[in-house]
Amino acid sequence: MADALSAIPAAVLRNLSDKLYEKRKNAALEVEGIVKQLTAAGDHDKITAVINLLTHEFAYSPQLNHRKGGLIGLAAATVGLSGEAAQHLEQILPPVINSFSDQDSRVRYYACEALYNIAKVVRGEFIFHFNKIFDALCKLSADSDPNVQSAAHLLDRLVKDIVTESDQFSIEEFIPLLRERMNVLNPYVRQFLVGWITVLDSVPDIDMLGFLPDFLDGLFNMLSDSSLEIRQQADSALSEFLQEIKNSPSVDYGRMAEILVQRAASPDEFTRWTAITWINEFVKLGGDQLVPYYADILGAILPCIADNEEKIRVVARETNEELGAIQTVPAEGFDVGAILSVARRQLSSEHEATRIESLHWISTLLNRHRPEVLTFLNDIFDTLLKPLSDPSDQVVLLVLEVHAAIARDQYNFRQLVVFLVHKFHTDNDLLERRGALIIRRLCVLLDSERVYRELSKILEEEADLDFASTMVQALNLILLTSSELSDLRNLLKRSLVNTAGKDFFLSLYSSWSHSSMAIISLCLLAQAYQHASSVIQSLTEEDINVRFLIQLDKLIHLLETPTFAYLRLQLLEPERYVWLLKALYGLLMLLPQQSAAFKILRTRLKTVPSYSFNNPMSTGLHVLEDGNMNDGDISSMHNGINFASLLQRFQQTQHQHRLHSKSPARSHNIPTSSKEVQKPEEVRGSGAVVPEINRPPSRSSRKGPGQLHL
Repeated sequence: MADALSAIPAAVLRNLSDKLYEKRKNAALEVEGIVKQLTAAGDHDKITAVINLLTHEFAYSPQLNHRKGGLIGLAAATVGLSGEAAQHLEQILPPVINSFSDQDSRVRYYACEALYNIAKVVRGEFIFHFNKIFDALCKLSADSDPNVQSAAHLLDRLVKDIVTESDQFSIEEFIPLLRERMNVLNPYVRQFLVGWITVLDSVPDIDMLGFLPDFLDGLFNMLSDSSLEIRQQADSALSEFLQEIKNSPSVDYGRMAEILVQRAASPDEFTRWTAITWINEFVKLGGDQLVPYYADILGAILPCIADNEEKIRVVARETNEELGAIQTVPAEGFDVGAILSVARRQLSSEHEATRIESLHWISTLLNRHRPEVLTFLNDIFDTLLKPLSDPSDQVVLLVLEVHAAIARDQYNFRQLVVFLVHKFHTDNDLLERRGALIIRRLCVLLDSERVYRELSKILEEEADLDFASTMVQALNLILLTSSELSDLRNLLKRSLVNTAGKDFFLSLYSSWSHSSMAIISLCLLAQAYQHASSVIQSLTEEDINVRFLIQLDKLIHLLETPTFAYLRLQLLEPERYVWLLKALYGLLMLLPQQSAAFKILRTRLKTVPSYSFNNPMSTGLHVLEDGNMNDGDISSMHNGINFASLLQRFQQTQHQHRLHSKSPARSHNIPTSSKEVQKPEEVRGSGAVVPEINRPPSRSSRKGPGQLHL
């Protein structure tokens, strides 16, 4: 201290702390001259003493004017040191940088001025203290005083010039500080940071691209800033980096992909669009580097496919197609389970487009990696059943394709049908709304006969008789009306002459016995008219209820469709198809006379050529089955089918239904659809009415040969 006091006159020190700026400035010039002399003499000890004096007695002083004088004095001392200033920077910079936090804005302003002058003198040596200076500038950029901000901007430009000229700048040491500051929300600081990123990226010798993952998230965060200027600056910086990525042979796609995936879910539209655009480019450029991140990328793409903004949807769809076109194998790190998990999670999305693409991905994985997918079947099967109730037909059709792809082998096929029946059982609305669509589509995707055989086998063992009856009625209606099942209908038409037809007929019979109308329909389709007549004759008073009449009404209308054209043509030969006539007359006798169905069937029967039911007896021929007339006793066997046994089985099943209908618990378990509880006269607009059934004709009267003439 004594050395400094001896070097600097007391008057100079007094003026250095004066309240007038001019006196402080003149004193600083005196200090500059003194330091120049000491530098020329090589007396660095006294120079160090002078700097310590200016630091502790002035720059750190509690007196405001002393601090101002200390800052201008330190700058003057640096100018005096000139080329020798570098060795004293460790002493000079701390008090100046410390003054950036001073409570008085004028002190902060003079600190900027002092550091500016110091920087001009030392230039390249400044780089070794860059992180401290950058941190101070970062804080100054958000200063509340406009004069301080203006001074800080001037200083900032000078420091940028120094950095771009220097070959000593260490980007490795700077990046941690930059990464830490990128989370600041102050708009002035953000502008400051983007400015520095842009400047450093423009320096050829500084590899900012290599460190992009460290501050990429911060740049994306700025895209949603309330300031348009900041958003534009951040977007400009990101665009420049993306262009560099396209031109660079080596890029760390993985770390950046993680950031982009998170930003693709941003609530800010511009951020989402930028993120999905980057992901799109990464998928095109990244290649094998992105394989471990495919699941995360897919998780970002799928929601964006249904984004409110069209431009985001377009890019997301393109990216999805690009990703799906890449051929990978699990051995390369492709995680089938992770992809499945993402697709399964997105199946619960509220957006139809996302659900559809999720199913496309599951289907693609099944086609490419079937063994691996099947190992996760227990995890995804229940999830794949839920879309069957989806309001979108396209989703339902796609999930059925997925199920069909899974069900190629017998075990999974059986599982699918079992779960499907269970789904129909627990969700009555699904059977009513989507049952036909689901069954028809499965019959197209899988073998229709196989599907019906398996369904029949399961329903044959169904404990819930009401559900079994409802399900059989639905399957029967699909069988009779669906164009996709025409081959099955043709197969059943040959039941009495063809082994394959017989086997299929028998495979359906037991489960179809849960519904008397389904059995009658099956027999008419199989041309087993005698058995159809026997079934009709076996019906009791309890069987002829509202549900039965509704089903009968549907059947009469179906008899007028192309499906039963062959049956109507057979009526032209009444002598060959006696049992067909008897069966149709039996149905006619069960219908209310005022119903539209009664009038339709009666009108049809009136067109049949005149025939008497006793004609076969008069010729001495016995009708074994319609279309075949031979001498001998009437047999209950035809093409190996024991119809007597089948009739007994049907009656036993119906007996179980009658007992069940009387059970007190039935009222809690009947899965009745809305269509089944409507009045018969509402069915198909037929105008049918429910008769007041006092007592049906006795079974003995219905079993007689009858003498009705047409």
